[in-house]
Amino acid sequence: MERHIHLSAVIPDSLAGERLDRALAILFSEHSRTRLQDWIRRGHVRINETVIDRRHRVSGGERVDINTVMAVQDRWAPEAIPLQILYEDDALLIVNKEAGIIVHPGAGNPQHTLLNALLHHEPALDIVPRAGIVHRLDKDTSGLMVVARTPRSHTRLVEQLRSRAIKREYQAVVRGVFTAGGRIDQPIGRHPLKRTRMAVVERGRTAVTHYRVLKKFRAHTLVQVMLETGRTHQIRVHMAYLGHPVVGDPVYGHRSRVTSGGGAELRSLLGSFPRQALHACAITLNHPLSGKALCVTSPLPEDMQSLIDALEIDAGERN
Repeated sequence: MERHIHLSAVIPDSLAGERLDRALAILFSEHSRTRLQDWIRRGHVRINETVIDRRHRVSGGERVDINTVMAVQDRWAPEAIPLQILYEDDALLIVNKEAGIIVHPGAGNPQHTLLNALLHHEPALDIVPRAGIVHRLDKDTSGLMVVARTPRSHTRLVEQLRSRAIKREYQAVVRGVFTAGGRIDQPIGRHPLKRTRMAVVERGRTAVTHYRVLKKFRAHTLVQVMLETGRTHQIRVHMAYLGHPVVGDPVYGHRSRVTSGGGAELRSLLGSFPRQALHACAITLNHPLSGKALCVTSPLPEDMQSLIDALEIDAGERN
């Protein structure tokens, strides 16, 4: 089964001098360079209405149109998994992901993911790269994710993500008491010894996190976190780097270490908290069709709110 694909964009001046296939790989990064080269070779790519060889170098300002067909991705099966959709229109969805849901099928997790749920909710997403998923959240991080409903929306949202125009805001409960907010500018890459983990490493990729204190407790802090970049496990790694790991983080937070003091009930709650206390609470972007600013928010889930309530009681803020 095949479906028609139409992509269009204006080549920015910043790409002037680049070969056509390289420029397209930057503009339409959701498609592989090999696929784009094939489309050029087959005459499915036009620059200012003219078919051009892939070795042609662009000048900037040209209009590129791609009209082609693509086989439906049938390796992922739709599954009737409930979705909490907070915003929906013809271009995109914004879903509130529950903790415990994996975003995308992978080795050892071929099904029961957000992607499978999206394909059940809207079968037409089978033609959009990764069923429209633009960015990810860790399995045990809850909160907002944006999903493109069309290839064109996907392209524009991916570009916004790359240019850091999509603003993502999180709330996290971390160990220890921050004195004030700040900015973390530390590169993140694979841990040199534990390859399944990420770490602050000298030759890692640039990673910038902003945070501010929302509330201080006796031995913990509720922080608001804003991502400037989007590296794997970025918030969890940066918080641990500062010595304030996210409560419940099984990888970077030393789950077995529970702050001394406080009541037995609180210590038990902290020691058994089932996941990292991290929630993507707000997302702001420019609508891929209208260009207007769109902001969607999500309240803290019940497990994190209960944790905060217990910390407030421990701090003597509630009777």
